[in-house]
Amino acid sequence: MITLTLLHPTNTKPIQSWTFKTTATIRIGRSTNNEVVLYSAVVSRHHLEIRYEDNHWQVVNLGTNGTYINGELISQKQAIDGMIIRLASSGPTIQIHLSPETSSLQRQLTPINQSDSVSSTQQKKSSVEDAITNESSHDYKSSRQ
Repeated sequence: MITLTLLHPTNTKPIQSWTFKTTATIRIGRSTNNEVVLYSAVVSRHHLEIRYEDNHWQVVNLGTNGTYINGELISQKQAIDGMIIRLASSGPTIQIHLSPETSSLQRQLTPINQSDSVSSTQQKKSSVEDAITNESSHDYKSSRQ
C-alpha cells in the first residue's frame, strides 16, 4: 500500500491524501485521467508516474518542468518511505508513505510459478480422471447386475 500526501507549500502540513492498495501505476498531473489530479500551471498534464516494479516503487518523471527530490532533478528514482517529491522547481510537494501492506500488492502482481501450476493441474487432472474411471466402472458394474 502506498499513500501520497499533498503538503501545504509553506508549512508542510498535509492538505490532501490518496491511498492506493492495488494500483501498480499511479499517474500524477493536471489531466483528469490521472489518479492524482493537481491544478497548477507548472505541473504537466502527465507529470509523474509512481510504478511498482521489481518489489519496490519507482518515481518516474514525465513532466516538462521536471521532478525534484531534495532539490535534485531526477528522471527516475526508487521511492523511500517519507520521501518528499516536488513537481517542478516551484510546484506542489508530495510526501510518499509506504506501508508493509505493499506485499499484498506484490502477491497480486507476481505471476504464478508455471511449473507449480502445471504440476498442480496435472495432479488435479489425474484425480478427476481417477474419479471418472472409478465412477464409470461402478456404473458399468451396477448396470450389468
